[in-house]
Amino acid sequence: MGVPLEHPSPLDVLIAAVVTASTVVPALVIGAAWWVVGLSVLASAPVLWRRRAPVGVLCVVGPAITVLGCVNALPVLPFGTVVCVYTIAAYCSARQRRMTFALVAIGILVSLLVPRETADSYAYAAMSFMTAWALGSGVRAKQAQIDALAERTRRLDDERDAAVVRERLRIARDMHDGLAHTVGAMIVRAETGPLLERADADAAFAAIADGGRDALRELRHSIGALREDDPPHQPGVAAIADLVALAEHGGLIAHFTEYGPRAAISPQADAAAYRIVQEALTNTGKHAKATRVDVALSWSSDRLGVRIADDGTAVEGARVAGTGTAGFGLVGMRERVHACGGLLRAEPTRSGFVVSADLPLAQGNR
Repeated sequence: MGVPLEHPSPLDVLIAAVVTASTVVPALVIGAAWWVVGLSVLASAPVLWRRRAPVGVLCVVGPAITVLGCVNALPVLPFGTVVCVYTIAAYCSARQRRMTFALVAIGILVSLLVPRETADSYAYAAMSFMTAWALGSGVRAKQAQIDALAERTRRLDDERDAAVVRERLRIARDMHDGLAHTVGAMIVRAETGPLLERADADAAFAAIADGGRDALRELRHSIGALREDDPPHQPGVAAIADLVALAEHGGLIAHFTEYGPRAAISPQADAAAYRIVQEALTNTGKHAKATRVDVALSWSSDRLGVRIADDGTAVEGARVAGTGTAGFGLVGMRERVHACGGLLRAEPTRSGFVVSADLPLAQGNR
């Protein structure tokens, strides 16, 4: 419990001085023999190092007090032993405490039986040492409580830091998924605009303007999550049809199919399904010469299957390696799916590229 001190503290010096004076001065006053004075010093002065070597100090102080009691050479109280007992009860291990209790009990009996002390002496000695032991045990219990509270505080700090990191990753994923999709679609439309007829070009540039406004909304959404205690509502499954429609406006032949009746879904899985489709459509537009993309949702009693398949003939290294847009696309998808307790697969096929996810409807359901 206690940490050994390299040097005695001022309090240790004061206690040692009081114990030594209370033990040695009576021997000097009555003119006791030199060996009695020497034993008095041994029974008190080592208390100065009681916190550095409590058991060792007791092994010096205790026998000196016992000899003084046995020869009845000095009417002195066992102050040194009492202080050592308190220190061991407060700061030493359970094994040391048990050993101390046995040694002190033997020393007390020898000190009282040999000179044939009265019954009152037994009661007084027992009361003195039990009081010291109880006070030391109280200090040890209080220190144990302080240590437990400190450990709990440390764990709470670690959990808080981990929560901050998770929230930062979530916000980073949201900003990447939302902005990369919208800006990627704007880039595709801007590049194809000059090749289109006037009416089609006007529509393409109008779509670019709409995309810019969507990007601003996504940016405000992400910044709002940083400023507010409760993050704004995340888009989910209900908005996936709009994503597919935007992909079709961008020049792809896009189809959206939904199998089975919709069921209640956790907010985390709801947002993950939306972001997976969003990122997959972004990668289709940026990394493949695709003309068609099919998005399908499959509902069951406890799972939601999400599948995005395109017919891209150019499979870029980013898609195969699973890095996605700016190095975070498919990695972000996997993080989202794993956080929900689901599974993600992203792989090339003979006709293009497929991203599929299996998400539990309930939070953490595996």
